[in-house]
Amino acid sequence: MSKIAVVPGSFDPITLGHLDIIKRASAIFDEVKVVVMNNSSKQPLFDVGERQELISKVTQSFPNVQVDTFGGLLIDYASEVKANAIVRGLRAVSDFEYEMQITSMNRFLNENIETLFMISNNQYSFLSSSIVKEVAKYGGNISELVPGAVEEALKRKFQ
Repeated sequence: MSKIAVVPGSFDPITLGHLDIIKRASAIFDEVKVVVMNNSSKQPLFDVGERQELISKVTQSFPNVQVDTFGGLLIDYASEVKANAIVRGLRAVSDFEYEMQITSMNRFLNENIETLFMISNNQYSFLSSSIVKEVAKYGGNISELVPGAVEEALKRKFQ
């Protein structure tokens, strides 16, 4: 039986921190489903299709990674794809508090799907999509924060 993990996020845009978590998950699980979720509390710069396309580009070297989108509850998606685990990246203690609430609710809804937390590499511990967008908007150097395809897409958005 194949071990399947879901790596969810809004990925607006995907950063090297996200990519690091995806890469590490792909080394542990047989299949990794990166799922672009629509977060209604955020105003995205990239639409869902653009985010899915960017993630597909930057993960093409990982043969066991597929990119998908979903508009409902994450736990429903994980159930649909028969996932064993949801993998979440943590940058700081403040992330843990938020993630713990979501994990507890997911566990309440489906106790058969585990949530695993991966601590981000130190070099990405400050990194968020919001910070990247802000720096890119004002022409700052983001080349060490996002994959090249994402850097180019951000430049196009802010021209």
